[in-house]
Amino acid sequence: MFKKFTREEVHSKTNVKSSVQRSIKSKLVAQFPGLEPVIDEVIPKKSQLALIKCENRISLFTIDDDILLIQHYDDPFLPSIRLVHRYPEAFPSVRVDRGAIKFILSGANIMCPGLTSAGAALPAEPIAKGSVVAITAQGKDSALAVGTLLMGTDEIKAVNKGVGVEVGSYLGDGLWNFTY
Repeated sequence: MFKKFTREEVHSKTNVKSSVQRSIKSKLVAQFPGLEPVIDEVIPKKSQLALIKCENRISLFTIDDDILLIQHYDDPFLPSIRLVHRYPEAFPSVRVDRGAIKFILSGANIMCPGLTSAGAALPAEPIAKGSVVAITAQGKDSALAVGTLLMGTDEIKAVNKGVGVEVGSYLGDGLWNFTY
């Protein structure tokens, strides 16, 4: 989604009203229950949340030019990788094997065999199709991407074929170094 994201793709930047900011906070907690204890650190009450509208109906939510959230149309929020690095326990995650790292860092989606092989790991508790997940790698501490499950984790284990996770943003993509 952000492989070649540049400043030219930005249309406008506006401040978000406080009522909308409260609504976004409640939607975030509903989508990611692990964020509830730290939601006031993620979006402080006295800070100004800004909305950056971009090409292809992509919205970026920022605080002090630090991108927190990404939203495409009215899809679920996708946390930025920096937000996932700050609060890794707050987001559900899947782990890929070492062989998938170079492909993910070049923008490829994650295939099911990369999630079910020896070095990979899916969580014990099932995650539903369409859920947003952080993607970690075998032997690495931090997330290298965030994406959306195209199949539930139980289905990924059963089918073990095709694309399992659509990558939204990854380390080093156009969004990683973006400043407005």
